[in-house]
Amino acid sequence: MFDKIKDMYGFQKQAKQIKKELANTHIEAEDGAVIVVINGEQEVISVTINPESAQDLPKVSRDLVTAFNKAIKKSQQIAAEKMKGIMGGMGLPGI
Repeated sequence: MFDKIKDMYGFQKQAKQIKKELANTHIEAEDGAVIVVINGEQEVISVTINPESAQDLPKVSRDLVTAFNKAIKKSQQIAAEKMKGIMGGMGLPGI
């Protein structure tokens, strides 16, 4: 029983470390005239729009949506890979 508690404490410690790493990981995604940068916690760091394309607002709007979705998907993949390492060692069924 104490081993399981010890394992859970270790898991929490590793999860906090991964969260800190994710906060410092920047993910960039580009679509058309838009470049979006988010961190691994899916917080927006920056959005850049090519000024030459700013006249075509419907296109810029579509590019923004696509770029954000790409960035979020990349951040989820990175987080899943980092968590896979510690989750695999937990031995918890169904996870």
